[in-house]
Amino acid sequence: MANRFASGKHAIAICDICGWTFKRKELRELVIKTKNINILVCAQDWSPDQPQLQLGMYPVDDPQALRNPRPDSPSYPTSRELWIQSTSSVYAVVQVSRGTVTLT
Repeated sequence: MANRFASGKHAIAICDICGWTFKRKELRELVIKTKNINILVCAQDWSPDQPQLQLGMYPVDDPQALRNPRPDSPSYPTSRELWIQSTSSVYAVVQVSRGTVTLT
């Protein structure tokens, strides 16, 4: 008494989508979102599980935005001036631009 079901090698079943009669072993189970929904379909009506339906089931870490972005704008100065006063009341102007420093 090992088997609880008949072998079914001559069994006939109906496709749940088109309604045609096929051998039971020719029908396949339909899977949607990784779950077997207990529908038997023929080879013409069967389609594999769509990966697009599984969106949101698995965590995706794909950061694309910066936390505190700063825009590239030509309104920012390309050089800066710094005025320095010494104890003898002599002023010096330091101009700093990309890669060069000028003291006047």
